[in-house]
Amino acid sequence: MNTQPHRLLGKLEVDSEFGTFLGDTRIRLLEAIDTHGSISQAAKNVPLSYKAAWDAVDAMNTLADRPLVTRATGGRHGGGTQLTDYGRKVVAMYRALEAEYQAALDRLSQSMNDGQASDFQQFRQLLKRLSMKTSARNQFAGHIVGLREGHVDFEVRLKLDDDNEIVAVITRDSAETLGLSIGMEINALVKSSSVLLLNDPSVKTTARNHLWGEITRIHEGPVNAEVTLTMKSGKSVCAVVTHDSVARLGLAVGEQACAVFKASAVILCQYA
Repeated sequence: MNTQPHRLLGKLEVDSEFGTFLGDTRIRLLEAIDTHGSISQAAKNVPLSYKAAWDAVDAMNTLADRPLVTRATGGRHGGGTQLTDYGRKVVAMYRALEAEYQAALDRLSQSMNDGQASDFQQFRQLLKRLSMKTSARNQFAGHIVGLREGHVDFEVRLKLDDDNEIVAVITRDSAETLGLSIGMEINALVKSSSVLLLNDPSVKTTARNHLWGEITRIHEGPVNAEVTLTMKSGKSVCAVVTHDSVARLGLAVGEQACAVFKASAVILCQYA
């Protein structure tokens, strides 16, 4: 019979107002970037694939108020990469919060071990059920700056930064469930397969959302290419397009392009 006390070991995920964008793996990646000054070396240290490391950096820079990581272009794997002062503060704050979090879990574990073991197991199962992950590649956090109510749908405008907004169209039921209001912070999810690219400013489309940025990465796959655009604010958006489209549009790192997607392709969500 096992007489060892149960203990909850915490892996802290920071959701807060930014949505889920920080966790143990990403913090270790930031720390490794600060140590090595290289994304490739940092990825090996974590370990992560080179692509997964850049995906994580793009996601963090997009969801944060200010960039956590800056880069300088260079060879095949890019040039130097370093944490910003803000990035170092975020890492320090995370580690301090993590220590407090673990201390609270230790106190909770002790309390449960003084009671019934079944209570502990039920609580652990509840934590698993409450966790949520999404397959949507593009995740944005913004404040609602416009609401227009229709007979069936709601049009919602989110301010991402000083230059960009996103428009979403959702059902009235969804708007009521989310309790939307002006000034409220909300998260927007957009699948990369729903994003089209163009690089001619004169082209007009019926899509409501147009996000211009610099192409900072093109990852070639067997069939399609994954193209990442970075906006002036440091936030990024990813699109999956065919190799033919990349060639036809002449897409290349360092060039300007526009990510285009319909308002109906935007999913709004809140973190409890």
